Amino acid sequence: MTEHSDEGTLFRSRKFTDWPTVKEALVSKEVGGVFILAPMAMQLVADGVPIKVVYLGHRDGTALVVGADSDIHDFTDLRGKTLAIPSRYANQNVLIHRMLRSHGMAPDAIDIRELPPPEHPTALQSGSIDAYIVGEPFAAKAEVDGFGRVLYHTKDIWPEFISCVLVVRDDLIENRRELIQELVDGIARSGKWLDEDMAHRMDAAEVTAEHFYFQPPDLLKHVLSKPVDRVRYTNLTPLRDDFDEIMELAFDIGVLSRRVAFEEYADDSFAAAAEGKTWDIDKLAREVD
Repeated sequence: MTEHSDEGTLFRSRKFTDWPTVKEALVSKEVGGVFILAPMAMQLVADGVPIKVVYLGHRDGTALVVGADSDIHDFTDLRGKTLAIPSRYANQNVLIHRMLRSHGMAPDAIDIRELPPPEHPTALQSGSIDAYIVGEPFAAKAEVDGFGRVLYHTKDIWPEFISCVLVVRDDLIENRRELIQELVDGIARSGKWLDEDMAHRMDAAEVTAEHFYFQPPDLLKHVLSKPVDRVRYTNLTPLRDDFDEIMELAFDIGVLSRRVAFEEYADDSFAAAAEGKTWDIDKLAREVD
């Protein structure tokens, strides 16, 4: 539950605009849990930070965007171009290197630069970059405003793509398991509600635009409907095979300092418990209203 619900624990949300600040807030215990980049979570654990991945933020919900009038029409056209990524620790970075390998291109065939996600659309519009790959709603921003177009949705080039994961501190898992379960249950219930009906997605766009994203509702409605499977909020249990693939790729390209075993950085017990529950979706709809 959140402050916008009428029951349950009050979980206060905090918005960040760049990944280094998110990392510092977690390390310094300013926050108990956070949605963070999947490879970044692995590297934090490799560095000795006591956290665990307990759930996913969403599936897919990332796009590779180029200029509306760009001559870039497939991945190989990015050769020699400048591409922005959210962070070297982003799974978007891993995906780009995965694509480079699959197309037989050298690791340095594309000039890859790190930019905070909110800066991606303006950098494309100004011409300082040729393309960017980022999570929503920043991918859709250029598309909705007319100066960008989607070259690829991740759902079409790496199905079930994982970007952000929910991590919580180990001390909370050890001492407040019921609190973490309540949080995961709430996210799981909300995800099922979102994916059940387009009207629910439109309602959610209105609420989150005002209270969380501070973005135009029409932009979020576009993200949640164009196409409808652009981003999905179910099937969010951390799966070993998915994470092993990300970990191996991230290690191979030098993002991770060492290989990290799934058990070191993940606890899927909360997700398993949530998956076994039946949710009162109608009740959630009344809360949103």
